Amino acid sequence: MIYGLTQPNMLTLAQADFYAQQLLTARAQSTLCNPFPANAQINLDDAYFIARQIQAKRIENGEQLIGRKIGFANHSLLKKYGKLAPIHGLIWTPLFSSTVRYLDHSFGVQSLTGAVQPRIAPEIIFKLGSTPSPDATLDELSDCLEWMAHGMEIVVCPFPNWEFDTADAVAAFGFHGALLIGEPHQLASTTRHHLGSILANTSVSLSCDSTLLTAGFGSDLLESPLHALWHLQQLLKIQPESTTLQAGDIISTGTWTDPQVIHPGQTWSTAFSGASLAGLSISFVD
Repeated sequence: MIYGLTQPNMLTLAQADFYAQQLLTARAQSTLCNPFPANAQINLDDAYFIARQIQAKRIENGEQLIGRKIGFANHSLLKKYGKLAPIHGLIWTPLFSSTVRYLDHSFGVQSLTGAVQPRIAPEIIFKLGSTPSPDATLDELSDCLEWMAHGMEIVVCPFPNWEFDTADAVAAFGFHGALLIGEPHQLASTTRHHLGSILANTSVSLSCDSTLLTAGFGSDLLESPLHALWHLQQLLKIQPESTTLQAGDIISTGTWTDPQVIHPGQTWSTAFSGASLAGLSISFVD
């Protein structure tokens, strides 16, 4: 299901700015805050309005916009989230260079200082080498890809006990905390044309301190991470205030597993089956 424009924005600019500043302050101070109150009647379009205010403030403060993070593409997890109503489908949030790091090797160390209720999520990352048409087919979209990489996202939640609704998630940075990206793999034309089916038939395992805890499948992401990217493009088409996908964008396509709670002192690792992707190993410190 595509989430898009449902009704006109109910918020004024001043109200959107107020909520944006609340969320930015909670992020800066590493504190919890409350989800939107039910009587505020914040709809999904209002939430994207707040997110645009946050984006503008971050850019004003010198941060560099480099792409987008997809959230809730994994249909196997949707029923687990949503306080008042189940999450129904894909959302997105901007990605900034300040929270994205490329790993020199398949091993990295990541501080959890300032991370609120952190969890870990294994993902596939794409970089667009050319700008796709807004009406690009799946094959045309794959032709625009420059590279693919495995990434580990650190997701954080400012709401107590990870209880939230869709609008809360959109406004609260899509819960993005940090993204660690492994070695990019340049995509040959033959690989691009079969990428959807390759990733759909790939699985990943996620382990903590050498103990397997969970696994996931590429087919859970709206058929594949490539399909998730296509669905993002469809969503952006019906959001007139948002730009469509552009050359150079880094796209985090969504978690393959239920995000797992992480703590300093742990080492988390992944392994793939079905695709020529190296796993990652991340040790967490204070």
